[in-house]
Amino acid sequence: MLRSIFVSFVIFLASIAATAQLQSFSVLHSFSAPPDGMIPFGGVIRDAAGNVYGTTELGGAYDYGAVFKVDASGNTTILYSFSGGTHDGQAPEAGLVRDNNGNLYGTLWAGPACGSVFKLDSAGNETLIYSFSCGTDGANPSAALIRDSAGSLYGTTSYGGDLSCGSGDGCGTVFQISPAGNETVLYSFTGGSDGVDPVGGLVRDAAGNLYGTTWFGGTSGNGIVFKIEADGVETVLYSFAGGTDGAAPLASLIQDASGNLYGTTSGGGAYGYGTIFEVDATGAETILHSFAGTGLDGAYPYSSLVRDSDGNLLGTTYEGGAYGKGTVFRMSLAGKMKLLHSFTGGTGGSFPFAGVIADPAGNLYGTTAHAGASTQGRRQGCGTVFKLTP
Repeated sequence: MLRSIFVSFVIFLASIAATAQLQSFSVLHSFSAPPDGMIPFGGVIRDAAGNVYGTTELGGAYDYGAVFKVDASGNTTILYSFSGGTHDGQAPEAGLVRDNNGNLYGTLWAGPACGSVFKLDSAGNETLIYSFSCGTDGANPSAALIRDSAGSLYGTTSYGGDLSCGSGDGCGTVFQISPAGNETVLYSFTGGSDGVDPVGGLVRDAAGNLYGTTWFGGTSGNGIVFKIEADGVETVLYSFAGGTDGAAPLASLIQDASGNLYGTTSGGGAYGYGTIFEVDATGAETILHSFAGTGLDGAYPYSSLVRDSDGNLLGTTYEGGAYGKGTVFRMSLAGKMKLLHSFTGGTGGSFPFAGVIADPAGNLYGTTAHAGASTQGRRQGCGTVFKLTP
């Protein structure tokens, strides 16, 4: 009898917690079938007026992906629909970067050959700034770009580069594209201890050094954290060991004022559901959190992190939480984890692949790759854009 009462009480508390979460959570847009966008794998960016911008891998007028805008009232506009074929790219899998003139820049996984870097101006005109040839210049970029003060863009390609690597498709590159559209390969991964398949993007310090992760490679094959100097010299800062250590980092890093790097691994950790880690300036790694995959914790963090004004780390997990559909979390640098939201599936969205951003008031914005109000989409729904007030 006492056990039954205890279980009922726990369920009651969980119900109250879930209700409180929903009061601070809203879906700004649910994607539906074309010509709307479908499947937003990338995250969002926000301008000073409160407009949110992002991409969808599918959908749009031609079902090759789209760039969208959601205003502060939740009104959604498809700014551009990719047409594929020999003259346009397709399948944007990452978020965007915006310049001071309102131009948007991003990457396309495919087309016209092996992916492209594009620019979309404020009038909705698209230009392919650079198209990868599938060769030594790189292939298949899947991460967002970063931009320096001179207007150069930096990013990674998952494949291409050193074509002697792997099956002959290359093991990925770090690249720079000048404002004139000229590409320079800063580093080509060789498939050994130096890393394989940089799926995440980059972070750049004041000296021009670039930092990132590779999904595989390193001394144990479980991925690395790397540094690329301005002259193209690579340093492996840390190789993940798997097991209780992290494994398979998919996301970009963030860096604090002291040069410490923070990120996530999609696997490994004490329970096998991924980790949050820190790598300091000397290359020493600390596991800050191992995800447990239970209803009170997330599982499989595929996204990068963001820091709030108090130094807390915020992000998402693809699965886990109260409903198994993913979470938004906040972790203090003391290691205290708080689950801010559990995705419910259905109209509430499910499976966030990208991380979140914060506005000056502390509201969080992001995407779920699946579910939402529409049932017309593929892969368990068309996805959502959401807002969360912690």
